[in-house]
Amino acid sequence: MCRLFGFRSVIPSKVHRSLLAAENALGVQSNQHPDGWGVAFYVDGSPHVTRSPSTALGDALFHRLSGVVSSQTVLAHVRKATQGPLTVLNCHPFQYGRWVFAHNGDIPNFEARRESLLNEVAPELRRFILGDTDSEVIFFLFLTLLAERGSLGARHELDAVSAALGRTVERVRALCEDGQGGPALLTFMVTDGELLAASEGGRDLYWSSYKRRCSDRERCTSLSAACEAPTTTGHVNHFIVSSEPLQGENVWQPFAPGEIVAVDRGMRIHRAHVDRRALPVLLTG
Repeated sequence: MCRLFGFRSVIPSKVHRSLLAAENALGVQSNQHPDGWGVAFYVDGSPHVTRSPSTALGDALFHRLSGVVSSQTVLAHVRKATQGPLTVLNCHPFQYGRWVFAHNGDIPNFEARRESLLNEVAPELRRFILGDTDSEVIFFLFLTLLAERGSLGARHELDAVSAALGRTVERVRALCEDGQGGPALLTFMVTDGELLAASEGGRDLYWSSYKRRCSDRERCTSLSAACEAPTTTGHVNHFIVSSEPLQGENVWQPFAPGEIVAVDRGMRIHRAHVDRRALPVLLTG
């Protein structure tokens, strides 16, 4: 399966260590996930997405990009293909407008179910599906459900995003879990550059919002108590999500099965549980 990494911060920060320098950085993980990579970062509210079907650790472009990216919001992915050939169109993350999405998982017997899933996607969005993966179809299903709460060009608040994620899981499982294969694995990450939400759906995820000790504490003008201890207010200065804990000073917590963990536009942590029989309810803090 694939590996995910997401980062949101109150200040632009470099992510070179997480993508390349740490012993278990995302690039290093590409040795076991060699079928492509992608990095999205935001500049002045707009996503810049670079993708390649090459193995990240051996790709000079990945090394170069990892060394220069400094942003408040980054979403990255290395791929181990389960659906679709090794082409750039099948690499994550996928983008539509401000929205960027990545998936770690699989829909068993996807080809047999592709048409029924596509029929759930709004016709005006369906034409933007260019690749062959289940992941891209899932993304556009999420966008379809989010659009029921208002134009995709508008700023959606986290309750709408969380509800759309929960409904996406519910809809995919209703269509695809029919006893003809294993469970659908639906671990997602999505951002519009200001909020970032991740949902555990059968593949491990971990999150961190503070460090044991910040290496920049002597020169960072945004240092707060929440940088080096669990938040007491719900607000944090940084939020990281990863498929496995990255080595370093960050303190990691595992997602519970079916849990959504997110930060809203004000950098406030929210947690919710996706119940297959109901939509998620956000629990702040």
